[in-house]
Amino acid sequence: MHSEKSIYNYIDYNLFSARNIDLPRKVRYRPRKKSSQHFKVDRSCRIGRTYEDFLNFIKEHPDTPIVQMDSVEGTKGGKVLLTIHFTSSQYMLAFIRDSNTSRSVIDIFENLYWELNPDIFSELFPVILTDNGSEFSNPLAIEFDKAGNRRTYIFYCNPSAPYEKGSAENNHEFIRRIVPKGHSFNSYLQEDISLMMSHINSYGRKKLNDRSPHSVFNFLHGADTLEKLNAKLIPAKDIVLNTKLLKK
Repeated sequence: MHSEKSIYNYIDYNLFSARNIDLPRKVRYRPRKKSSQHFKVDRSCRIGRTYEDFLNFIKEHPDTPIVQMDSVEGTKGGKVLLTIHFTSSQYMLAFIRDSNTSRSVIDIFENLYWELNPDIFSELFPVILTDNGSEFSNPLAIEFDKAGNRRTYIFYCNPSAPYEKGSAENNHEFIRRIVPKGHSFNSYLQEDISLMMSHINSYGRKKLNDRSPHSVFNFLHGADTLEKLNAKLIPAKDIVLNTKLLKK
């Protein structure tokens, strides 16, 4: 069985001998405007990866560090950030992408996997919690390397429930102090974003007893890992968390 919409699509793709001209009603209507929405690469990506599955996984592996992943948009259709938040240290990475696609997310994880080396990657990213955006809809390409070795587990929040990864959402407020909502990321390079995140990660947090995410991450994972992530500690007196930091 196929829906009426599917049959019309098949005719549009010239899969049948019939053409649109053979459909009297169809030729009278103008084509609908195409949505700018990015469709999921893997429509079944949530199977076995729901928020309930995540809670069960954490229950079975209670000491597993959790990483939260999200996107931060500038202007519509422009460059976008991928943010990766380590909840235990409150440390956040951010990467600039030309467009909000699944491929751009996969490429970043591929680079991290080989730059950090597989052992460090698996230590940093045992489990990733993200939302239902189309850019995160190909989990297998992130969970496994090209040789089929598992490198992480990905789970999804419930739809319209950003509070389920509230730690990352809260940390985005620091990004918005420097790049306000609605401001384009198009003029920024990765060096700008890395500089911004170094200032944010060097700022002390009450949750960490006034220590900075940088110092906690350094304690947990070492200075070598921070160097590979191009992270720098900014002295407290030099930290800038406003629009002047990246003013161009």
